[in-house]
Amino acid sequence: MIRAPRRSVSWPGVPLALTAALLFGASAPFAKALLGSGINPWLLAGLLYLASGLGLAVLRLARQTLGTAPAEAPLARFDLPSLGLIVLFGGIAGPVLLMLGLNATPAATAALLLNLEGPATMAIAWLAYRENVDRRLLAGAAAILAGTALLSWRGGPKEAGWGALAIAGACLAWGIDNNLTRRLSAADPVDLALLKGLAAGGVNFALALAGGAVLPGLGGLAGAAAVGFLGYGLSLVLFVLALRHLGAARTGAYFSTAPFIGAVLAVPLFGEPVTARLAAGGALMALGVALSLTEAHEHEHGHEAVEHAHRHAHDLHHCHAHGPDDPPGEPHAHRHRHLPLVHRHPHYPDLHHRHRHPPGGAA
Repeated sequence: MIRAPRRSVSWPGVPLALTAALLFGASAPFAKALLGSGINPWLLAGLLYLASGLGLAVLRLARQTLGTAPAEAPLARFDLPSLGLIVLFGGIAGPVLLMLGLNATPAATAALLLNLEGPATMAIAWLAYRENVDRRLLAGAAAILAGTALLSWRGGPKEAGWGALAIAGACLAWGIDNNLTRRLSAADPVDLALLKGLAAGGVNFALALAGGAVLPGLGGLAGAAAVGFLGYGLSLVLFVLALRHLGAARTGAYFSTAPFIGAVLAVPLFGEPVTARLAAGGALMALGVALSLTEAHEHEHGHEAVEHAHRHAHDLHHCHAHGPDDPPGEPHAHRHRHLPLVHRHPHYPDLHHRHRHPPGGAA
């Protein structure tokens, strides 16, 4: 057995996930403001994703022109079916449901309801992909769900509000999307986010116009472009990179900090009061996030022989020899083969630690 040296498993995945959460969380109240200016919800969903795709295309072209683009593995042909499902769930269904929900729900409450995305992502990662989810993560998910229920309850089932149900549906769609995206996280995250933005944005934009939606003025278009590029485009790139290092369950847990940012911004932007229920729900969600941040996972595990391509540097998991056609320098991206390996060290379900765990979460 080869024993790996101890290393930090939180870097760079956790900072990437938290920065993605910051950008996406800030987008919710600004999207609410755009809806308040009269933009059609379906049209806005299309504009946000189109802006993310077009903005990333410009960024990609600029980096290639300047020679500063990082080495990344391209998307392969066999990735296309998964990419199509990612566009369907994450790029079409999720944004439309969110915009409809935002249009009928107070901004602070809507922003905190987005915490459902984390538990949905964790549940799918645990049940479908057998990622390890320990007691701390489960307790954190329970606290987040309790906070969400407190915020959405309005005195009875008939008063819960269809807007809250629409936002919950968006979170479920994004939970499916996050787990599908995990499968493609070895590929270039800019290409993945770019294609998702253009495809999903184009479909929603065309359907909204066909349904009678009217384009906003230049101010509305500029606002949608800024929110879409930062809150959807760059946020998704960072989210994909976090998936590469943390897996879907943990990235979803860290990403659950996003609604707190939206809720904080909604108070000054819309003059919404800080009620006792809002404070209590936020405290439960903060507890849930804190629990998920303090878990650790270590056990003896085996790596099967595998061949794949992704951005990497030569470390314990990358001891392969290079051929004359492989790129020089590090980090770099090329197809390489991993030999079987058994060792023990702290790890998250990154690209090389996606072994399945039993439902109880044991090794």
